[in-house]
Amino acid sequence: MSGGRVAQPRSPQAELAGIGLVLGAAACFSALDTVTKAVSVHVPLLMALWCRYAFQAVATTAVVLPWRGTAVLRTRHLPFQCLRGLLLLTSSLLAFASLRYMPVGEFTAIVMMAPLAVTLLAATVLKEHVSPLRWTLVAGGFAGTLVIIRPGGDTFTWAMLLPLGLVATNAWFQVITSQLARTEDPVTMHLYTGWVGTLAASLALPFVWTALPQAWLWAGLAFMGFMGTVGHFLLILAFRNAPAATLTPYLYSQIAFAMLGGWLLFSHVPDGWSLLGMGLIALCGAAGALLTIREGRGLPRTSQA
Repeated sequence: MSGGRVAQPRSPQAELAGIGLVLGAAACFSALDTVTKAVSVHVPLLMALWCRYAFQAVATTAVVLPWRGTAVLRTRHLPFQCLRGLLLLTSSLLAFASLRYMPVGEFTAIVMMAPLAVTLLAATVLKEHVSPLRWTLVAGGFAGTLVIIRPGGDTFTWAMLLPLGLVATNAWFQVITSQLARTEDPVTMHLYTGWVGTLAASLALPFVWTALPQAWLWAGLAFMGFMGTVGHFLLILAFRNAPAATLTPYLYSQIAFAMLGGWLLFSHVPDGWSLLGMGLIALCGAAGALLTIREGRGLPRTSQA
């Protein structure tokens, strides 16, 4: 295992490119969430979800098939590809529902708990060893989530628990992704994710489709699909240039982008307690990624940064 990791060194320039790409992906996902909050008030959730996935599936297929041919559709694990797609669809549905009731910045911070939740799954389900320091980071991230939600407080509503369901489904999605990535082409995984989500959402489409009275809503739906597609492609390119342990801390820039989007579109600024919780989640998540570098890649590799 370790021999395969050393056999593919990445240059500092490639890693810098990967960091730039992952920052671009974070900006795209924040733009997607911000526009989703504006659009989802006026559009049925499942209709908006179908439009977002259909755009991604069609656009990805139009780009990938001429480039890679039908060989890109081959997979050794079709059931797991379908399960992965359904988990991401469920996560997206919970995200759309959450954004109806929550500010974008606070929502994004809670969702960024997912990498820490993966640690919890690794210990409880996969029976992997988790160090006391990692447990401390998981507890710190959970504490940050409680600071944002503040159960029993004046600002608490039951809708604020929706992102926690998203964290759970997204954590399982990441676990399956990490397993599939050992043998599957990431472009193949991206294709199946888009089409599984589109086909599953299509089952409900006849019951939820409605005429939209304003053109900006259609433009918003198209923008959501475009941002989701571009964001996922940038992530694929980023992880081809740099290892996950290097890039993961920069994913937390999405919280800052989300706060900016919430301020620009909705004039919302998080209160002091929310900022504290968001900072705690980002700190614990980024520290977890840095710990992964030390444990998985070793000090000589990190010293090149």
